[in-house]
Amino acid sequence: MRGQGCLLSGFDFRDWLLANDPALSRLRMASRVTLTMALSFGVLLAIDRLLLPLPTAAYGLGLVLSIEGGVAVKDKGSAPQLVTRLLGCAASVCVVGLAAALESNRIVSDVAFLIIIFLAAAGRVFGPRGHAIGMFAFTSYFMGAYFRPPLGELPLIAMGPIVPALIGHVVRSLVLPDDWRPDLLRSLESVRGRINQILFKIATLASVGRMTARDAHKLEQLEIRLKEVVLMAEGFIPRPPSGVFDGTEPAAILAIRLFDVHLAAESAIVLSSQSLPPFALVHAVIEGDPVLVEAKKSDDLQAKTARSLIRLGEARVLLSETIEKGYSTGFAEVWAVTEATAAPAKIDFSLANPLIRAALQITLASAIAMTLGLMLSRERWFWAVLASFLVFTNTNSRGDTAMKALQRSLGTLFGIAMGLFLATALTGHMAVALVITTIAIFLAFYFLQTSYAIMTFFVSIALCLVYGMTGSLTVDLLLLRVEETMLGAAAGTFIAFVVFPARTRSALNTALATWFSALEELLSAAAAGEATNALIALSQKLDAAYRDIAAAARPLGSTWSVVTRPGHIRQTLAIFLAATYWARILAKDFDRSACDNDGMKLIDAERERATLLAKRQSDCFFVDQKASSAPERHLPLSHAGARLGVEMIGSTLDRLYPNG
Repeated sequence: MRGQGCLLSGFDFRDWLLANDPALSRLRMASRVTLTMALSFGVLLAIDRLLLPLPTAAYGLGLVLSIEGGVAVKDKGSAPQLVTRLLGCAASVCVVGLAAALESNRIVSDVAFLIIIFLAAAGRVFGPRGHAIGMFAFTSYFMGAYFRPPLGELPLIAMGPIVPALIGHVVRSLVLPDDWRPDLLRSLESVRGRINQILFKIATLASVGRMTARDAHKLEQLEIRLKEVVLMAEGFIPRPPSGVFDGTEPAAILAIRLFDVHLAAESAIVLSSQSLPPFALVHAVIEGDPVLVEAKKSDDLQAKTARSLIRLGEARVLLSETIEKGYSTGFAEVWAVTEATAAPAKIDFSLANPLIRAALQITLASAIAMTLGLMLSRERWFWAVLASFLVFTNTNSRGDTAMKALQRSLGTLFGIAMGLFLATALTGHMAVALVITTIAIFLAFYFLQTSYAIMTFFVSIALCLVYGMTGSLTVDLLLLRVEETMLGAAAGTFIAFVVFPARTRSALNTALATWFSALEELLSAAAAGEATNALIALSQKLDAAYRDIAAAARPLGSTWSVVTRPGHIRQTLAIFLAATYWARILAKDFDRSACDNDGMKLIDAERERATLLAKRQSDCFFVDQKASSAPERHLPLSHAGARLGVEMIGSTLDRLYPNG
């Protein structure tokens, strides 16, 4: 019995892991960072003991840049990643040398730090490589000013950036490489697993014959989780250089199957909430019973539910066929697709560029944090600057920045409390402390993509343990870290609200206006008989506009949000994502000569609908859908190609404001 219990626990953990990280991408990134840090520390220690003594700054740079190399380097391809790492190493050595040279004049050194902060933040104008090099430079000057190494030690200190750069490249390229094939297969398996969860939940409800508000919420959560993994799976599908499939290649078929199964699951949930199906029907769908096609003949509400379940079962079968084929062939013979590469963005250093405005915000916030931090401590003020810099990372509005500042402050506070307890309990147990420190680092970067607060929590624990192992842990030191962090977070929030402030709702309104304008432009071009290539270009413009909506809505969908429920934000985003997808289908398949009068009237109607909805701006993110009636249309699959695309655009937009 004990063995069975252990086995069950193992399966439970595996299921939990795959449910939360379907492609294991978070596990891989956390493993890379942890392994790179451990190997870099080991190599630096070996050099120190066997060849020549290394200064403490080399170790500090080695460990910190192991993190930056694993998180900030996002180039596609092994060779571009190596180039970015080497350029980051060069920038690191240069700024550490500058910090060492200016050490005798603290005022000049602090001004130089602010200049580097501005340049590092503005580096995002040059894309992922500029961002990565900027992070290397900022972190390295931070460490140089913290350790204050003599200029003569610079050649030895250079080992700190070089070792993790080379080790990190080997780890990412050879030990834990990215491979879209197994990632895609794992994510498809997860899609199928989450569909099964939805079917099992509906079956359970059907067996008791009723659905409570809690049950409905559970179904909503299952559908949200399905959306997330479908979006992930779509991201792993290689796309041609045009970025748009021709509709016949296996990759296009898979993309359509993924979307069909998602919409079928959503329809089954909506209709089951209105009228629960018989248990026997759901059980037969789970078992794949083909006799159920007879249920399509009726036309009452329960029959609609039955048809939605049958459609979900059919979509699941097609998805399973793709999964089995993927396992047997590895997608080798059908996925010879060259990935699309984005055109280089125009370099704009004017204040019209939000990246430049953000760079100025970060610099001003850092200056305030530096001033206030120095008032607290002449030695540890860097913590305040670090917090003010990082709260602006990957944010789009003042609400986004405020949420991140709150998360960093709370994560640091609770992490310090837990870290103090662990460090005190593990005094004299160096080996155990090292193991727990390694685990804390791993967990920090495992949760990086899902919760900044949890990431900060585990980083703070790791730092406390390091202080404990080096004998520098004191309560006063930890309190100072909390105070400096909160000062930096407050400075960042203050600047976000008073200098070039970007309200969350304003940013969302702007993004929505762009999206609706792109949709109207696409529909107008279709009505005017524009060429397919022109329509495809307009659909790609719509894709870019959707990404802007998702970024602008992020503060509203945060778990810290006090505005509305995160689930509703995701549901609304899913509507825009669905309309964007079907607009892409319309663009590729539309043929003006084959479109009848009814088809043109349908296009005109959807264009007018888009114009009217655009005037309501971001209201769709705040409407109470629970108080709204469900839309009448569900998966009108009686047509194909462009006509289906137009109908599905209308069907999805209906759901933004179900009551009109």
